[in-house]
Amino acid sequence: MDKLLCDELVQEIFQRLPPSTSSSVSLVSKRWLYLYRTSKTSLSLRLTPHDYTIPSLSSLLSHYPFLSSLSLLLAPDPTTTKSTTFADHLLLLVSSFCPQLHSLRFLAGPVSLSSLTSLSAACTQLTYLCINLSRPLFLVWILNFPSLKELSILVCCGEGLEQAVDGNTEYGFCADDDSDAELGLESLCLSGIGADDWGLGWLWRSCRKLKKLQFRSCEGIGDGGSFSSFVRCLQGVQEVELRTCRTIIDGVLVKLAENCDSLTSLLVYDGGSREGLLRFFSQSRCNLQKLDLRLPLDLKNDHLLAVTMNFRSLSSLKLQSCCLVSGEGLRALGAALSSGLEELALVNCDVVEREPGLLSTLGQNFRQLRKLDLSYNEMLVDKELASMLVSCNYLVDLRLRGCKGLTNAAMVSVFKSCKYLENVDIIRCCGIQAEAIEFFVMNSPQLRQVQVEQSKISDAAKTWASHKFIEAVA
Repeated sequence: MDKLLCDELVQEIFQRLPPSTSSSVSLVSKRWLYLYRTSKTSLSLRLTPHDYTIPSLSSLLSHYPFLSSLSLLLAPDPTTTKSTTFADHLLLLVSSFCPQLHSLRFLAGPVSLSSLTSLSAACTQLTYLCINLSRPLFLVWILNFPSLKELSILVCCGEGLEQAVDGNTEYGFCADDDSDAELGLESLCLSGIGADDWGLGWLWRSCRKLKKLQFRSCEGIGDGGSFSSFVRCLQGVQEVELRTCRTIIDGVLVKLAENCDSLTSLLVYDGGSREGLLRFFSQSRCNLQKLDLRLPLDLKNDHLLAVTMNFRSLSSLKLQSCCLVSGEGLRALGAALSSGLEELALVNCDVVEREPGLLSTLGQNFRQLRKLDLSYNEMLVDKELASMLVSCNYLVDLRLRGCKGLTNAAMVSVFKSCKYLENVDIIRCCGIQAEAIEFFVMNSPQLRQVQVEQSKISDAAKTWASHKFIEAVA
């Protein structure tokens, strides 16, 4: 039986198996073990910083010759410290054994320029790269990756100063060099950048094809905080994310309003002053379609009014922990965006619980909603939810995670009003019991995924879900 199928067909079958069951086929026979390994194109590993890690990784990678995607993460160990030398050894192994990589996520510590040079020579097809770097930053090595489209850099403190300085001399570039390049990067994510990280100006001037830009835990944009080079990469940018970057958010928003007409998606997480947000909402000339504001402590009704005046093409609006927004602002938003909004999130927004009837009004305004997220509104009750859902008949995705005030009656309302629902999240909804979930699962023809505690899924519901290809996620 083992020899009836050719190798190519067996490998094709292995590639189509779900991840939860695919590894078990390697236990059938040595042939299947070999074919399973050679059919794998993606691998994710969590390593430990010990001496035996390097030979073990070498042996492991030698069995997976056709990897196109690899993720290596070094687990934290308080008894050891990450070194550039150790990370370099690991990266050299990747260069040696994985020449067909298209995607590499390498978070095993800061790497040197010499190891990056070896990687660029071996993995010429890399389109995505995520790495750690030490200060000072010398970024001209990016030129050696002509196919690179997505780059993520996490700056960390530690060993690596000597290697970076030597590499700088070797490449013949200085941190403040005025020379520009033509990089093919379309997506750039920077984490841990400070105002005194010189050399970023070269990167900004060389990234003229950027479509997506992300800042995470950054205290500056480099080069002493100057925005003169930064603005040169903004033309054509469509998506911007600013996560926990309080010191630079206002400056970035100003430059986006002045220099980026192509922006369609903006995410701000934990930051943005009242004046900075209002200036962007009032002055930006872009056709914003997606707006995601999480923990914007200064967000008030006047901000929402500015959004209604300037961004009437919004299709997605997400608000999280907006404690100063009232029903007046949300109702004005509903009236202005009634025809186009397809996704709405009001996560942990106490105005949902504070003003009875608000959800009913929003439901009547947003009848075209496809996705609705009301997670972590702990005092949300069945009646208020039902009053909104009765008008939102086209929902395909509903998230109610952490809404402890909901009961079984809420699931009855969801069933009656949301006939097209495909995904629902009701984890941590203490008042919703197993019998209501069983009723909902067995009577929702379009359902494809339900997120709920395993203890609440009855045997009958599990059997029905397996027959109807409904995924139950805990």
